[in-house]
Amino acid sequence: MSFLFNEFIYRPIYNLLVFIYNVIPFGDFGLAIIILTLIIRFIIIPLSRKQIESQKKIQELQPKIKEIQEKYKNDKEKQSRALMEFYKKNKANPLSGCLPMIFQLIFFIAIYRVLLNISNAGLLVSDQELYPFISNPGQINQSFLGIINLSGVINFNQLTLKELPQIVLVLATAVIQFIQTKMLMPNMAKNVSSKPDISQAISKQMLFLGPLLTLFIGLKFQAGLVLYWFTSTVFSVLQQYFLKKKEEKKPAKANL
Repeated sequence: MSFLFNEFIYRPIYNLLVFIYNVIPFGDFGLAIIILTLIIRFIIIPLSRKQIESQKKIQELQPKIKEIQEKYKNDKEKQSRALMEFYKKNKANPLSGCLPMIFQLIFFIAIYRVLLNISNAGLLVSDQELYPFISNPGQINQSFLGIINLSGVINFNQLTLKELPQIVLVLATAVIQFIQTKMLMPNMAKNVSSKPDISQAISKQMLFLGPLLTLFIGLKFQAGLVLYWFTSTVFSVLQQYFLKKKEEKKPAKANL
């Protein structure tokens, strides 16, 4: 498994990042990370689109799902069978959104390893990891726009003004994560009832747990990883926005 991850995920990402760094002007490693992130996100667009559509469909089916749960609340086995039949009939899969998340986690781990290994090597690219057709740039300039050290981690024991741009990046990443999570549950407020609902409680918790987790990762990990996370999340927000606009136009066209 480690061999497959290294040869089919880690090394391609490592080489693609170095290649981008070689060809972009000014030798900005941050710009290379942003471009790499956009390439990855464009590759998994079909999966992420399916995730968004699946989550939207599950939200639309929530009232009926609640009815089934209430009807068979004393018989979990019948409840499970009824829900499975309901999902099958409506061509909905509550687990279909997991695959894009798994892919993003795999890429997250791979990019983390790439940045960590380059940093541990003294900001040098390893010839052993490079494909023969990728030239070695030698010393990597790990500065983003000349203000953020992408290999750096925030040191709270010795905070200086140099850490301020990185802290701002971490906070911005947490905020955009909150926006993304909020966009994925637009109907939550409309479905509030007098009866307690576990799914709504979990959704409300995730609305804040996601950004808090992002904040924790950003404060503990390298700035390059935070930049990847920020770019990826902004891409997700824009994708969700345009998909929503596309869906809103469909009924209007149908009525013409």
